[in-house]
Amino acid sequence: MPDFASDAESSRAAKVALRTRLLAARRSKSPENLSSAALATRSTLLTAIRTQSPTVIAAYVPLGPEPGGPELPEALRSVYAAPAPLPDPFHSVPSPVILLPVLLPDGDLDWALYEGPSSLQPGARGLLEPIGRRLGVAAVSEASFVVVPALAVDRRGVRMGRGGGSYDRALARVAPTAFTVALLHDGERVDTVPAELHDRRVGATITPTEGLSAPPDWTK
Repeated sequence: MPDFASDAESSRAAKVALRTRLLAARRSKSPENLSSAALATRSTLLTAIRTQSPTVIAAYVPLGPEPGGPELPEALRSVYAAPAPLPDPFHSVPSPVILLPVLLPDGDLDWALYEGPSSLQPGARGLLEPIGRRLGVAAVSEASFVVVPALAVDRRGVRMGRGGGSYDRALARVAPTAFTVALLHDGERVDTVPAELHDRRVGATITPTEGLSAPPDWTK
């Protein structure tokens, strides 16, 4: 008879070891490396957004050495600041609506609109969160383009976060047709992430050097 409890414990231990190693690698990166990596990551991300033209984007505010840099929300808000000329000179592509998360006491994520740097305030666990009206945990289902943090993503699209489960719950509410992408540093695309039943997959990853990539067998 399979020992499911033992398997789950082994998976959790392997995940903790991988998470510890990747966090240490992030902390070792120089400010110059982080800045150049963030620029490259945002450039690839904005190109993908311009290609898909979503009207609602769910994202987050990167902190410390997280990929994308703290300028990420403002870059998303201004993605159509200089749109390509359209046949009708009186119309242009509107800026997308940006949803940012608000961490709830139970670890779930509420959502509110991002309306510029002044709309952010310090929140729980050192996060920067929007101060606007809360839209509810289900608001993320309105987004057709979803950007999530991750420490690693494997070839199946299995994502590993920091262990709180907040984004696994959020991703469970995302529309099946939404484009989901995790931002990573180089070296954080891995062959296998130790997976548990609650772990959610993403449809693509972005790294500074390799750019946008869809895990080749993530739907299997």
